[in-house]
Amino acid sequence: MHFLDEEKKIALRDVIRHVVAEPADPVQSLDLFRTDNTHLQAVPARVMTYNGDVDTRQAVVVLSTDDEWASLVSLLKESVPDKESTSQGSFELVLDKRSVSLHRANIPADGPGEVVSRAVNGCFPSPKDDGISAFLLLIRGGHYTSGQMCLAKLLQVHFGSEAFKYLVVVSLDNAKTADTLDHALLELLDACDGRYCRLSAEAAREQVNVLVSMVDYTLAESGGGGYSQAMLDEATRRRTEDTAMRMLRQKVRKAEERVQGLRRTAAQREERRAREVEELRAKHAEERREEVAERRRCEAKKESLEEVVISHQATLWRHIKPQDDDINKLSVVLLGLSGSGKTSALNLISARAGNQYRDSGSDNETSKPTRACTRREVCPAGRRLVLVDTPELWDEDGVENLEKVKDCLALALPGPHVYLLVLQVGRFTQCESLMLAHLQKVFGRDAAEHAMVLFVHMGQGPKRSQRVHEYVAEAHVALRELVRRCGSRYYELSLATPHNGLTYPQVRELLVGIDKLAASHGGRGHVIKRFSAQELQDRKKALEDTKDTPCEDNFLLIED
Repeated sequence: MHFLDEEKKIALRDVIRHVVAEPADPVQSLDLFRTDNTHLQAVPARVMTYNGDVDTRQAVVVLSTDDEWASLVSLLKESVPDKESTSQGSFELVLDKRSVSLHRANIPADGPGEVVSRAVNGCFPSPKDDGISAFLLLIRGGHYTSGQMCLAKLLQVHFGSEAFKYLVVVSLDNAKTADTLDHALLELLDACDGRYCRLSAEAAREQVNVLVSMVDYTLAESGGGGYSQAMLDEATRRRTEDTAMRMLRQKVRKAEERVQGLRRTAAQREERRAREVEELRAKHAEERREEVAERRRCEAKKESLEEVVISHQATLWRHIKPQDDDINKLSVVLLGLSGSGKTSALNLISARAGNQYRDSGSDNETSKPTRACTRREVCPAGRRLVLVDTPELWDEDGVENLEKVKDCLALALPGPHVYLLVLQVGRFTQCESLMLAHLQKVFGRDAAEHAMVLFVHMGQGPKRSQRVHEYVAEAHVALRELVRRCGSRYYELSLATPHNGLTYPQVRELLVGIDKLAASHGGRGHVIKRFSAQELQDRKKALEDTKDTPCEDNFLLIED
């Protein structure tokens, strides 16, 4: 149905009012009206005539409630004198040798599909009927109720919009008549081209003739044929397709809603995961900050404890009565493998400290292996320096000789201040790579802070001191790591030509390095925690009682 504008509704009301007026001659004054897109136009009635030789039969479907159908049948029985017959749901009307069969369409609004299909097909009562001539929609007194609206909707749904070309609205005026037609009824009349008539008991005969003439006119307008089974099949097909399309669209809409729901759920889950990840990151960052703070507190506590230990060790050393003016001495312990040149280095340092030369023959003599710890004291530049030569204090497996270790520490009192690791240039063995590890195992982990490396040249020495830096830079990674862990403190000494003047600056540079290292620790010796100071003092006294005191060469290192 299409909607009417206000001007068209007013015009249609006037036309309907004229149509339903009591005519003096109903057939002569019958006017039918139809609408186009702009206005209403009156169409003259065409009255069809019949002779006795022609038998005309028409089928008309009536859409009504039970009460309206009963009122229509009762009105027709009382007003039409010709032969008539009735049955349940149908009425046979005979007018001038023509037969009009009225069939009530009992189509359930919400019934199952099979029931609705049988009811619709039942609107074609006889195979010899030439389709349905017209559809009659019964109303009472011009009142268009919701039930009648439902019947018009059923007509459109089950018979298609083409059925409105054959629709006639019939008002039974045996009730209170409406003053004006409402908008819904006007829209329905516009859809059926204004086909509207009244039936009342006062002028039923004439009004029935008008109704039949209106049906004839409707057939003439449609080309002489009524609403056929083919039209019904086409409407059914379209309805089925529309239903299928509607169901498909509904499924598509539900699928889209499901997809949207899944997307919303996925977005919510992703948002929740992002929030959880962010919370975990914040938690981990807080934990890392707490770990850093805790590590800093532990390091600060460790440094504080180390300072307390050092202070306590210094206090213990101060309570030991110095002997032979030990407090002014610096002690250096020479460590290395057998044949590394420790003893030769000690002799050269002692000789150069007093600006002395040995004869050339003695330079080439092979030194005997050191069997026990020996002590030698020199005075370079007025400073008392104790040099302690040692045999190997541990074997190849790192197992220490405890007695030799005690002897070494006892002879190095009040130190040791410096551990001098002696290595030959051009020779670096697996055992020498582990020297620092064994040193820390025997004398403590902080022994590396008091250690330095002395590279000795057993063959033809270099002509300039910078050669040792090149040697270290190009050395094996293990040797470079050893030097690094000793604070990158390393020096060189040429033992091949001890009478050469080059050894003077080498020894002087070494002694300056020893003084700097001792000064960096405040002149305090390295404290060995595993042995008490008293135990080492007693050990030193026992060594002095059993052996002759080693000769002490007191010489001054002459500055250039």
